[in-house]
Amino acid sequence: MGKLAVAAITSLWVVPMSIIVNHIVPEPYMDEIFHVPQAQQYCNGNLRSWDPMITTPPGLYYLSLAHVASLFPGMLLMKTTTQSFSEACSTSVLRSTNAVFAILCGVLVYEIIRFLGPNLSDRKATLMALVMSLYPLHWFFTFLYYTDVASLTAVLAMYLACLKRRYMLSAVFGTLAIFIRQTNVVWMLFVACSGVIDFTLESPRQKEQLNQDLHQSVDRKGATLRSNLRKRKSDSSLDTTNRFDRIKINSSTKDTSGLVYDVYAVISACWNMKWMLLVKFSPFIVVVVAFGIFILWNGGIVLGAKEAHVVSPHFAQIMYFSLVSALFTAPLHFSVDQLRHLFQKLHKNWPLRLLLTLMALIAGFVSVHFFSLAHPYLLADNRHYPFYLWRKVINAHWSVKYLLVPLYVYSWFSILSLLAKARREIWVLAYALATCGVLVPTPLIEFRYYTIPFYIFMLHSSVRRSGFATWLIIGMIFLCINVFTMGMFLFRPFRWSHEDGVQRFIW
Repeated sequence: MGKLAVAAITSLWVVPMSIIVNHIVPEPYMDEIFHVPQAQQYCNGNLRSWDPMITTPPGLYYLSLAHVASLFPGMLLMKTTTQSFSEACSTSVLRSTNAVFAILCGVLVYEIIRFLGPNLSDRKATLMALVMSLYPLHWFFTFLYYTDVASLTAVLAMYLACLKRRYMLSAVFGTLAIFIRQTNVVWMLFVACSGVIDFTLESPRQKEQLNQDLHQSVDRKGATLRSNLRKRKSDSSLDTTNRFDRIKINSSTKDTSGLVYDVYAVISACWNMKWMLLVKFSPFIVVVVAFGIFILWNGGIVLGAKEAHVVSPHFAQIMYFSLVSALFTAPLHFSVDQLRHLFQKLHKNWPLRLLLTLMALIAGFVSVHFFSLAHPYLLADNRHYPFYLWRKVINAHWSVKYLLVPLYVYSWFSILSLLAKARREIWVLAYALATCGVLVPTPLIEFRYYTIPFYIFMLHSSVRRSGFATWLIIGMIFLCINVFTMGMFLFRPFRWSHEDGVQRFIW
């Protein structure tokens, strides 16, 4: 078992499923009608051509050129009908670019799991990587020519390199990720922040400095305590010493946990190590500055079709993300153990927890009432599942969107609590901010935009401690959804009365 097993097993469903999809749907479909011709223009050598309807950078097309170039000699040797490089850039061959990335993505997931959980067995890590490869949004778009699979692969490669403290390589993969989808700049910032957190709080020098500060604080408290204790009877000296030791331990435990301490520790460490951090993380700074210059030159973050992709405050989007992610992994969030854990957290320091819960509920109601957007694409296109969820669930009655708010809030609390079991609270805060930074400005409800934050959650949450049974159940949920969605896509086509051509259901 291991990364070779992950690659081999992933190939067992990627290859035959790709053949089936290309046989039944040989022509470009949905957004492929923009991506495939653009890539074929590049195959013809027209690198200066550009379709103004395409919103993302050309990174995927250049990667496809490299992919086709690696296959072209084999096509000539096999004496296929392909006689030129441009002819080799067929829809099926371009789609196979994502098939390769899907296999590579599974390997990267395995490597990250092994890095984050070095005590995990190869068999457990392999199972986890294979289950995550079946995540419905990632799995479905493996077989079409979209940017999602390549984007996820580049982000995971960037993150793995950062975890291994190879910051220059991480910035290179980050540049590639941005060149595939520009919103990945937010995930580069998140990866850089995560790297700074790990570097500062795990640095031996910084640990020593923080411990010295902590002990000095504790010693000052202890000196005052000792002066008061000396006034007591001498026969209680042993008990006094034990009491002081307990106070010291409790003070240390309290001061070294929580968001406030994390923020203080990171700020203090960054100031003490500012020049070292500036040098080590300079590749990220260069990329982000270059991206800022691009935005000024381009007049916005979107390349084409700007009128249909105006940045809008869509706070309800993060609510949809939390519930969709929780439903996909229902055994983690709606189990008895998780409900008990969240209740215990609420009961502990309940006045503050209750206040936070009420504030979250109020923010949720405000978000769905004032910042719940219905994009024209969502309302007009009945080929997407969000179209039916919007009409049949969220807008089934005026009260439904408000009744769902407690579920949204619970899902977010569950996601953050699972992450907090494995990571520092400042890291969890950075994750939440990055997720909001990507999703809130997005006016269109597209579940495939949730893929990267979902993967980061799955990789880092305490789900790594779950047993085989939990992972098998999640895998079965993914598999059932994949069978249903692909069956609807391939075998339940329909036609529009106002337009020719076959239409298919898609995420």
